Order: sequence, then structure tokens, then C-alpha cells
Amino acid sequence: MNTCILVVDDEPDLEILLSQKFRKQIKDSTLRFLFAHDGVEALAVLAHHQDVDMVLSDINMPRMDGLSLLEKLQERSDELSTIIISAYSDMANIRTAMNRGAYDFVTKPIDFSDLEATIVKTIRHVEALREAQRRQSIAEQARASLARYSSPNLAERLVGSANALDLGGARRDVASLFTDLTGFTTLVETIEPKVLGPLLNDYIVGMTDIVFAHDGTVAKVIGDSLHVLFGAPADQPDHASRAVACSLELDAFAASFCDRWSRKGIPLGHTRIGAHAGTAVVGNFGGGRFFDYSAYGDTINVAARLQEANKTLGTRICVSGSLAEKVPDFCGRPVGNLLLRGRAEPIRAFEPLGVQQCASAETRAYITAFEELAAGDPRAIASFAALVGRNAEDRLASFHLRRLLNGESGAMVTISKS
Repeated sequence: MNTCILVVDDEPDLEILLSQKFRKQIKDSTLRFLFAHDGVEALAVLAHHQDVDMVLSDINMPRMDGLSLLEKLQERSDELSTIIISAYSDMANIRTAMNRGAYDFVTKPIDFSDLEATIVKTIRHVEALREAQRRQSIAEQARASLARYSSPNLAERLVGSANALDLGGARRDVASLFTDLTGFTTLVETIEPKVLGPLLNDYIVGMTDIVFAHDGTVAKVIGDSLHVLFGAPADQPDHASRAVACSLELDAFAASFCDRWSRKGIPLGHTRIGAHAGTAVVGNFGGGRFFDYSAYGDTINVAARLQEANKTLGTRICVSGSLAEKVPDFCGRPVGNLLLRGRAEPIRAFEPLGVQQCASAETRAYITAFEELAAGDPRAIASFAALVGRNAEDRLASFHLRRLLNGESGAMVTISKS
């Protein structure tokens, strides 16, 4: 560290003595001295030299004494460390100086060995202050960055970590959730920007507020779509339960949002949600320049494919069996064994339901019909036809009825590219 010391003293010989005593450090560029003869001159020097690390000041000086200079230094934002030089007879002044923020003092006549030890100690103090400021700056940057992705409570916990911004390369058990507002691209082409802006902002804010309420992490926002993680960057043993609960609340908000804007004459599609649980590589992949918290791996790809599968199935939420298995008392309708795009093995999938809907007679009737479908029981056609007859809006039941009427059977469903 190259330390710059401003010496404030009206004794003419002090500059020569210091230059001789510290000539090795000056030659090695580890110490640099600036000089002023009173407080007024010292403030002028500080105004032109922003790199001063500490001040070494006498008390008794013309125009502005050392105590008055200390008052002025306290008004500055750079919090310079100050060493006071004074005689033993000035102990009352020394106490005043310490009360005004002086870090240490040396007595006159100056013992240069003592002065050197005091300067070394003060340099360590300055370095410690700078390190503390650096860590605070990193923490503030982390808080600002993480607040974009995480709930305020989660962000606050994370910034306490020394490596809050160095989050790359960790393999974690996560739940990955994707959302997509259907018909959004067409909507962009048909409404005025002054309408689109408030609409999209209200939608994204409403969706992210729900994610944050469940302590989820928003990994990406692309247009109207969200990618959400649970279980990263902080451990969440109940990440699967959070993902399901969040999915149901997101669905309810999106449906209400759609109704509200439809009443304004702007028809919106529904929001599709897909979620899956497994391992993923997560971290900050911003290349050292940006904070870009992302996740990669098969778990992420499957969640995205399940979101897309809703279009084929007619559902709004589709979650994997591996996610459902991790949720105590999970309630939902079986969708089928989905052969997703790009995968060789099928994935069991479910449509999660709220508690009241789960306990309904219609849900029990659907489960019976699905069991008949999976078993190849011909009564499945009649069972699904009865479900559709009672509720034409049950699109999942309609999907399976069409399959049966087209000669398909069983629970295996191939999801082609949408």
C-alpha cells in the first residue's frame, strides 16, 4: 500500500527531519508526505489531493489550530485518520482532540521510533477501514442485485454471506417453474404501447410479488414469461411444496388479471405454468461483469417442456410426478405419462389442485375415469364423456375423451412440438 500522509505543523525543521527518518520508505514509494503549516493550508492541500490517507497534525498553529482542523475534518465524508502531535503539558487538548475523532497521538519532543510505530498502527487502521468499506460496498451491490431476483427477506439473508455475488457453479436440488402468458405476441401487435406498458408492468409485478411471497427466486424475466427457482440460492428443504403453492397462487392471480383486462376490452389468454424438481447447476453466470443468476440442466429443460405441454393438454398448470412426490399431501389430477419433446423416457405429470377442488365429487370422478383409461378399460369413454357433459370447460377431460374417440388408449401421451 502506498500511504500518503499530510503533515500539518508550523515547525520549519519537521519536514527535513521526516524526510530523513523515512527516506527508505519514501524511496520505496511506500510512504509519501505532503506538508502544510496550519489548518487553513491543510484544507487547501486536501482539496487538491484526494489520495491523502492520514493527517499528522500539531495543535498549536497560527490561523487555524489542530483542534479546529479536526472539526473541519469531521465534516468531510472521507473520514481521514488523524494523529495529533503535542506536548505532555497539553493533555487537556489531547483529550479534546481524541473526543473530536483523532485516532492517536504522539508527544513532543518527537520520538521518531514512537512516531514510526504509531504511523504503522494507523496504516493498519486505515487498511481495515477500507476493507470494511469494500465489504459494505459489495454487500450493497449484492443486495441491489439479489433484490431483482429474490424476495426481500431472502436477499437480506444472502447479503450477509461474504460470497453473495460469487454464486456460480453449485449443483443444487431445486424446483424449477416456468410461466407463459398465451397470445402475448399477438397482443403486442394489436394494442398501443401506452396500453401495453401498464398492462405488462402490472402483470409482471403481480406475478413476481407472489413468487417473492413464497421466497422464490426469479431467475429470468423474458417479456411476459418468468423462470422461477425454489431451493436456490438459499437451501429450502420444502422447495417442492413452495413451487406447488406458488403455482396455484400464480394461476389464481393470472385468471383474475385476465378477467380484469377483458372487462376493459383487451382479451388476454390464460397463463401456462410448468414445474419440475431435480438437480441443476445454479449460480452467477454474468462473466464477472453482470450479475446473472441462472440455472442449467435437465431439470430446467423438463420444467420448460411441461409449461409447453399445457397447450396440448388444455391445462393451465402441469407439474412432474417427481415434484409431486416431494410434496406432503399433494393433491392433483393425474395427467398422464408424458413423452416430452427431446426425451426418450416418459414423465408422469399432474395438474395440482386446491384443497376444496381436490375433495370435490368431480375430481373423484375424474380420477376414476383416468384409472379406467390407464387400465385400458372401455368404460373410460363413457366416464370421460360424462365429465365433459357436466362441465364442458374441463379441458383435460375433453383432451382424454378426444384421444379415446380417436382410437388411442392408455396413459402414455406424446407431446409434439407446439
